[in-house]
Amino acid sequence: MTLEWGSPLWLVLLPAVPLYLHLLRRRPGAAVSYPRTAALRAGSPAMRWIAVAPDLLRAVTLCALIIGLARPRTPGATIEERGEGVPIVIALDISSSMLAEDFRPRNRLTVAKQNIARFISGREGDPIGLVAFAAEAITLVPITTYDPVLTNALRTLQVGLLEDGTAIGDGLAIAVNRLRMVRGRSRVIILMSDGESNRGEVEPLAAARAAATYGIRVYTIGVGSEGVARVPVAQDAAGIRYAELPVGIDETLLREIADVTGGTYFRATDPRALADVYARIDLLVKDPVQTRRRVQYSEWYLILLGIAGAALVSEWAVRGSRWGVVPG
Repeated sequence: MTLEWGSPLWLVLLPAVPLYLHLLRRRPGAAVSYPRTAALRAGSPAMRWIAVAPDLLRAVTLCALIIGLARPRTPGATIEERGEGVPIVIALDISSSMLAEDFRPRNRLTVAKQNIARFISGREGDPIGLVAFAAEAITLVPITTYDPVLTNALRTLQVGLLEDGTAIGDGLAIAVNRLRMVRGRSRVIILMSDGESNRGEVEPLAAARAAATYGIRVYTIGVGSEGVARVPVAQDAAGIRYAELPVGIDETLLREIADVTGGTYFRATDPRALADVYARIDLLVKDPVQTRRRVQYSEWYLILLGIAGAALVSEWAVRGSRWGVVPG
């Protein structure tokens, strides 16, 4: 066990304790004269110990106080502390077109959820929120550092939660509103959509300009293959019916949103490309978190202060007894 000192300069006072006690005994009136002192001097060893007990207890009190002020401690576990990370809001399109099966063997939404979950697990310490949008937008998870809440929300997220459509502006506006009051040197929105903005009350570029005003960068991702994809067209008792239809993404709008806010636009046409996009965003969203390591100490000063208090009370008790002060 290694003993360390938090304030070792106090230890320089220890040599002064014997000098203080010597001066205390020599000061006038320090002793009371007793008759037959010679008999007391020749008394039992116990009597002689009682004679010096008050001074010894005073010495213990002073030494314990000084050592306590020097804060003796022993190091224990090393603790890592992280500062605030990068606040991030992920805005995910959950319109019916996200069920398109061009990301075989899964649909777009399933692959998107898997990559988002992997991204979240790699951003330890970053506060992250989740927004979903279709014809309207809602906050699924407010900004939090508790990953299980985010992963559970992702797992249960599905098409049909909101009326069908694509309100990119509304989704972006809610994400901006979630971030605008959050402190952070860098704040980021990741907006993922596979269609063209055709619903909502907020114009997408107006929401992008609001994000830029608050210093929020928006990274946009266009999801889906080019040309024709197997897209859901109806749902009945037999299940979802699909048809091979042309698919389109408003890449111009997504690129403009990213440019206005200082972000970047990405296009992902297959599962591997989407995984690469999230890996690139992970590198671009530089984490200003600095990990600090500190050692957890076991402090001993309270024990020493207790010893000092007990010694002081004992000194008072001895001095107040009938033995009081016995000349040495």
